[in-house]
Amino acid sequence: MPTASPATDAPAGARPFTLYLAGFGVFRPDAQSHGMALKALCREYGLDGLYPLDNEAPAQLHGAALARWIYAANVGLIEQADGVLADMNPFRGREPDSGTAFEVGYAIARGKPVWVYTGQSGTLVEQLGVRQAGSGASRRHVDADGFTVEDFGMNLNLMIACAAKVVVGDARQCLRQVVRDVR
Repeated sequence: MPTASPATDAPAGARPFTLYLAGFGVFRPDAQSHGMALKALCREYGLDGLYPLDNEAPAQLHGAALARWIYAANVGLIEQADGVLADMNPFRGREPDSGTAFEVGYAIARGKPVWVYTGQSGTLVEQLGVRQAGSGASRRHVDADGFTVEDFGMNLNLMIACAAKVVVGDARQCLRQVVRDVR
């Protein structure tokens, strides 16, 4: 009798479920080793990880040409993947990395399942230290600049929270959820 993959209960030899590993980890000083660690973690769960830095850019590319190459390479990896695992922790402020948010949206538009993880468990209202503005029916939560802060009880913007499976925790906890979902 064939053995099964822990992630998918598929027969041995079947292609593992593949995840594009989105996140701001590509900007870390140890980005390559971080990506290798994420891919190793995926393998622990019977999954295959595709990291944005898996592709090596041609040395002769610089500036806008290099940026276009990186964009095309990352979109190509998302196209190859069965789904996306995305680090949506705050980056350079209080919101997730905009490139990661794009990758999540792109994958969702392509019909791929997306799992995101964040250590932020509080609602956006709790996270942003909002104040009240207006009165009566026009009363709303606003940030320090006076912009409305959505109050849907979610820890991420509704466009992410309603489209992806959100896990409060780290990559390992999120991968556990992926395995449960793809079984």
